[in-house]
Amino acid sequence: MRPDRPKAARPPAGRLARPLLTAGLVAALAVGLTFGATLAMSGRSNPPPGSGPVPAAAFGQLSSASLTAGIGQLQEHLRAQPQDATGWATLGLSYVEQARLTADPAYYPKAAAALAEALRVRPGDNDAAHAGLAALAAARHDFAAALNEANRSLAINPFGARALAVRIDALVELGRYPAAMAAATHADKIAPGIPVFTRLAYVNELYGRTAEAHRVLELALTSAADPGDLAYVHAQLGELAWSHGDAAGAGGEFAAALRADPGYLAAVEGQARARAATGDVAGALRDLRAVVTRLPLPGYLTEYGELLTSVGRSGEAARQYAVARTWVTLAKASGVATDLETALFAADHGDKAAALRAARAEWARRHSIHVADALAWALHANGRDAEALTYARRANGLGYRNAMFRYHQGMIEKSLGRAADARRDLTAALRLNPNFSALHAPLAKAALTSLGRAS
Repeated sequence: MRPDRPKAARPPAGRLARPLLTAGLVAALAVGLTFGATLAMSGRSNPPPGSGPVPAAAFGQLSSASLTAGIGQLQEHLRAQPQDATGWATLGLSYVEQARLTADPAYYPKAAAALAEALRVRPGDNDAAHAGLAALAAARHDFAAALNEANRSLAINPFGARALAVRIDALVELGRYPAAMAAATHADKIAPGIPVFTRLAYVNELYGRTAEAHRVLELALTSAADPGDLAYVHAQLGELAWSHGDAAGAGGEFAAALRADPGYLAAVEGQARARAATGDVAGALRDLRAVVTRLPLPGYLTEYGELLTSVGRSGEAARQYAVARTWVTLAKASGVATDLETALFAADHGDKAAALRAARAEWARRHSIHVADALAWALHANGRDAEALTYARRANGLGYRNAMFRYHQGMIEKSLGRAADARRDLTAALRLNPNFSALHAPLAKAALTSLGRAS
C-alpha cells in the first residue's frame, strides 16, 4: 500500500465505502461515476440501526440537482447517438447514484434498463456494463449476482477499479471473509488507492485487527486530496473510534469530515451519535432530523426514532418507523432484497414472526456475520434462544469487536439462564462502547444490574 498512487474510483456505500461523482464527462457529456450499494444498507461495523451490514453508508459529493442535470445531458446524447455503449453504461451507473443520493429505489429499474441496453449495443467485451450491473446488484443486495457480474467484468478487464471494488464488497457481504481479504490484497497490488485502502481496513476490522485497520486508514488519509476523499476517510476513522467507545475521538473525526465536505450526511449522522454520547441530545436530534429529511433510509429513521423514544417523544418516533416501513415496501417493489433490514427492524419494532421469516430468508442467501447476528436476534425475539445462541456465537466468532453483537449474545444467554456468560458478554458490549445504542445500551445496563453486577 503506497499513498502516492493514482486515484481510483471511490468505494461504494456503507461502512465499506462512499460512492460519489467524479469530475469529467464521457464523450464530452457522460458523468464519470463511482458506484455502490445504497445504504440503509450495506456494511458498516455499526450500520445505521436497522441497516444492512452495511452498509451500511455514505453520500455523494455532488448534489442530486447536479446529477439530474448530468443525467439529462446523457439522455439527450443517447437520443442522438443510441449506439454509444459507454454512454448507456454510464447512464445506468448514474441512476444507481441517483437512487443513493435521493433514497428513491425507483431508479434501480431505470439503471437495469440502461445497462441492458449497453450490453445490447456491445454484447462482447463490455466490461463497463458488467461492472455497472455488479454495482446495481450490490445496491439491490443481490450479492451473489454482484460477485458474478464483477467477475465477468474482470475477465474482460482485470484492472477495472469498479469491478475490483464490488468484488471485495460482495465477498464480504456473502460472508466469504478469507476470499475478501485475498481480493482486497490483490486489488491493492493492481489498483491501489482510497477505495482499496478503505476496504482493506474494513476487512481487517472484521477480523478484529483494529490496529491494522487504523494504520491503513491513516495511510489512506495521506493519499486523500480532494474534499470528498478527505471527508470519507475521516468519517471511516470516526467510525473506527466510535466502535471502540471513543466518543470524543469519533466526534473529532466526524467534525474533520464535515470541515472537508459540509454536506456529507454520513458524517452528520456520526456527529449525532457522538453528540448524544457526550450529553448533547438536542444537538444529536437536530443532526438526525437533518439526515432523515434529506435521506429517509430505514437505518437512519430507526436511529432517529430510538433517540426520540429515549427522550419521551414516542409519538414522533412512531412516525419515523412508519416512514421506514414505507421505504422497505417501495424498495422491495424496485427489486431490493430488504430481508436483513426487515429482520433487524421488526425484531425490535414490529412483527416478530415476520422478523424471523425475513432473517431465515436472508440466511438462505448468504452467511455473513451480520446476517448471523440478525438471525440470532430474531430467534431470541421469538423465544427460540437455544437456536439463537448458535448464530450469536457465529456472529462473534470471526473476531469482530461489535458492541451490538456482544449485547445480543449476552441477552440471549441471560434468557437461557447462563448468568456468568451473560455478565461476560454484556460487560464486554458496554466496555466496547457504553453508548452503542440509545435503545439497547440502557437495557444492557439494566440486565447487568438484574444479574447482580452493575455496569
